Amino acid sequence: MNTVTGRFRIAGIWEGISLLLLVFIAMPLKYFADISSAVAVLGMIHGILFPLYLIALVHLGIVRKWKVSLWLMGFLAGLLPFGTFVFESYLKKRDWQ
Repeated sequence: MNTVTGRFRIAGIWEGISLLLLVFIAMPLKYFADISSAVAVLGMIHGILFPLYLIALVHLGIVRKWKVSLWLMGFLAGLLPFGTFVFESYLKKRDWQ
């Protein structure tokens, strides 16, 4: 957590988990069991974590001097379930962190 890369990894993990919980747990509870409180709670948590992920992404991109395409991939990864995990793995394989 003391490095730019460490902060990005933690932000990506938490953002990814919050999105998965929102999409695969809270949304089905809302639409199939009529329990909307799960969406309210997890939506708020995800709403806090997503901007933190973007801040960490921008910070890492500036420090590592990424191309625009890599920034765009990171942003899109934050919008897709499992995206942050795949993107972090992609960066790790290419040693771009």
